[in-house]
Amino acid sequence: MKIVLETERLYLRELCEDDVDDLCRYLSDKETMGHYPEPYSIETVMEFIQKNVQRYSELGCGLWAIILKSEDKLIGDCGITIQDIDGKKEYEIGYHLNKNYWGYGYATEAAKAVKSYGFNELGLTKICSYMAEDHTASRAVAKRNEMKIEKKFLNPRNRNFPTVVYAIRKEY
Repeated sequence: MKIVLETERLYLRELCEDDVDDLCRYLSDKETMGHYPEPYSIETVMEFIQKNVQRYSELGCGLWAIILKSEDKLIGDCGITIQDIDGKKEYEIGYHLNKNYWGYGYATEAAKAVKSYGFNELGLTKICSYMAEDHTASRAVAKRNEMKIEKKFLNPRNRNFPTVVYAIRKEY
């Protein structure tokens, strides 16, 4: 499995089918997925893996497994995908983290590394993150990643929830 990024405590690598059980631990969890239409089924997790593997070859990015170095354990995912955000295709940093690892700064550490990758390796000039307006933890990660609120909208893909979009542009 290809390692894409490395930080002080983490490395991010490409997902593979062997990751299904670890991914199900948090993507199928009601609390973790409380801001999504519903938790993922095992079939949805398999589709999630396949979609990201396809993204790696087509886009050079996707959501990558977050591996905690000290435990050599998959604890979440983070990466860049192209999302339909209020009717516009945008490069977006997304992240999910197993709730057993919340509160340690791992999502922020991964998201900052992914932001650098997007600007420096992919040559992007703007990157977004979007989430349900009441998802305070996810919003905090975007803020710590130096992103600013760009807009708010009602998300028809997620129960018409009020959604906030954060963005950052590369400074030249």
